[in-house]
Amino acid sequence: MEALAKEIGIPEGEYREILKRLGRAPNRVELLLFKVMWSEHCAYKNSRPLLKELPKEGEAVLQGPGENAGVVRIGEGWAVAFKIESHNHPSAVEPFQGAATGVGGIIRDIMSMGARPIALLDSLRFGPPSHPRSRYLLKGVVSGIASYGNAIGVPTVGGDLYFHEGYGENPLVNAMCLGLLREEKLKRSRASLGRPIYYAGAKTGRDGIGGAAFASRELKEEKEEDRPAVQVGDPFLGKLLMEATLEAIELDLVEGVQDMGAAGLTSSLAELAHKSGLGVEVDLDRVPTREAGMTPEELLLSESQERMVLVPRAGKEADLEAVFRKWGLDCVPVARTIPERVFRVLYRGQVVAEVPTEALAEAPTYVRLAQEDPGIRALREMPLPPLEVDPKEALPRLLASPNLASREAVYERYDHQVGTRTALVPGRGDAAILWVKGTRIGVAAKVDHNPRYSRLAPRLGAMHALAEAARNVSVVGARPLAYTDGLNLGSPETPEGYYELQETVMGLKEASLALGIPVVSGNVSLYNESGGRRIPPTAMVGVVGVLDVEKRAEMGFRRPGEAILLIGEEKGTFGASEALYVLLGLEAGSPPPIDWERERRAQEAIRTLIGRGLVKTAHDVAEGGLLVALAEMTFPHGVGATVEVRERGLEALFGEAPSRILFTVPKEALGEATLLLEAMGLPYRILGETGGKTLTVLTPEGVLEWEVEALLAAWKAPLREVLDG
Repeated sequence: MEALAKEIGIPEGEYREILKRLGRAPNRVELLLFKVMWSEHCAYKNSRPLLKELPKEGEAVLQGPGENAGVVRIGEGWAVAFKIESHNHPSAVEPFQGAATGVGGIIRDIMSMGARPIALLDSLRFGPPSHPRSRYLLKGVVSGIASYGNAIGVPTVGGDLYFHEGYGENPLVNAMCLGLLREEKLKRSRASLGRPIYYAGAKTGRDGIGGAAFASRELKEEKEEDRPAVQVGDPFLGKLLMEATLEAIELDLVEGVQDMGAAGLTSSLAELAHKSGLGVEVDLDRVPTREAGMTPEELLLSESQERMVLVPRAGKEADLEAVFRKWGLDCVPVARTIPERVFRVLYRGQVVAEVPTEALAEAPTYVRLAQEDPGIRALREMPLPPLEVDPKEALPRLLASPNLASREAVYERYDHQVGTRTALVPGRGDAAILWVKGTRIGVAAKVDHNPRYSRLAPRLGAMHALAEAARNVSVVGARPLAYTDGLNLGSPETPEGYYELQETVMGLKEASLALGIPVVSGNVSLYNESGGRRIPPTAMVGVVGVLDVEKRAEMGFRRPGEAILLIGEEKGTFGASEALYVLLGLEAGSPPPIDWERERRAQEAIRTLIGRGLVKTAHDVAEGGLLVALAEMTFPHGVGATVEVRERGLEALFGEAPSRILFTVPKEALGEATLLLEAMGLPYRILGETGGKTLTVLTPEGVLEWEVEALLAAWKAPLREVLDG
């Protein structure tokens, strides 16, 4: 067995720990159970000690980390379940199916909480679009997301897309889903003693076998033998499963629900039993299959899609079976809870595996040596050369940067209005807004992260990710309630990789405490590297907030003659900025610091202005700086602006800084708006007013002017060429 453990990739130390916990040598099936359950993807061996540090309590929190998704209260008895998940390694091998099944998996996580999925957001990272492989991956991933989301009838309402050399070999595909439920309908992964456990949904095949372990190792190259580790999704079957599961919950037929995701039957049954303080006995002969001759290992480890585990209420078994029969789906008892805390597997009448549930569910954890990469530190600390460019030419170049260009070519492929709850569609605001029908409650959501920031300063980059996602939610008028995090990094087994993981989590902790926003769910995806090169530490942060849906702000100057105001300083910095990279080809310097008191007050101010009905147009100033944000405000309605920038230098035009928000008010409301900003002690400027068909900027160095249509054309073209080419 020791030779087999080495062959399948179980470290020697962990094999000795397995022997210790079992008091004997495991057989082949048992060893494979440990292999998947102790994989990084399932066990969070390196991240769990760090994640314990994150604030998880909050006034709105109904369910924090530890379940299939987090849940927050939003008022009038309603709650929202949400989570982000990664499907990086499968998407690198099979971009269409990898992305599609990522969407399917996160939808099932939300369903398992008793919530109806109402929205998807995607957070994607690729190498530069000039690379043929990046184009191939982008097209496949976008098609996969569109195919599954559109077919199952859950709208894709927002997202985050970034291109960076660091993702050339390791693309990131993270999917976030929100679901709506009544508080009293909340379900958890639990079972009482002596209950049958039902398998529901699609039949089991050989696709996705070993997927959890596959997602927990470095991607060497595209290998044909990796393809069986990629699951194949069926969104139409997924739709049937969603409706049947939600009907069973609505009829109060089930006491516990668990998605069958990573590690398939093994993880879903072992985790359910462990959380319930019980054991489980599974009879593999009862598992519905679509392929003949499947072995115990294949049945236990298959990650075939569109499957759920349900625990019926006593006496409701026949009713549960009838619901799934009506929807044309298998629903059969394959296991039962037992008092002995073991995971027992029967196959053809024989016990083929029996291990303590605690041993499977509680993998060893690691705290490793952390050391910053000296090359990264040198880049962050290097003096930046002067940026000497013509701002007239620089603005169109920045707008055409793949990281700033229009995402319309991506989101037009998604159905973002199915379900008729989408109150703010992609391209019209800094965050998506969903409406809770029959109420005035709106739910805002945004996912965000800047890889340049996090590569050069992992802790500060993570802080910016949470600050900006929360700011985007505030800028549409919503109060941030909680967040979910998708932590995508390289190997934690090197001092540099572990340092980046540790710094990322500590950055989120600081931002959480400073803004009062707890984490309620998340996902960790490590070993995203190839050829010894790590991806930039990537904390995809998804913030959810609540608002009065009739008091919201959109992006874009709507009508001429309104005053344009800026919360925050005019001048930013060039460290880690998009301008420095686009105009000089340099990724260096430190990201801008964050003043948490100012950040809190800026977000509160814009929410108050929107809530009072004074502001209906707002946008945060992010990558590319003030001129890029002003240009973006002219695009939705084609209304131009004339503004004055008083600070000298290009840092005032293209520098980056947090806590800056652009908004407009009618002239008659200007006094009330400025009084509020002064009362909150915020720096602000009245920049100018809306109107015309040009963006005209008066600077100490002279007058700059661009036709709105010309800027719009530069901004719209790049991604359309990539996706339509």
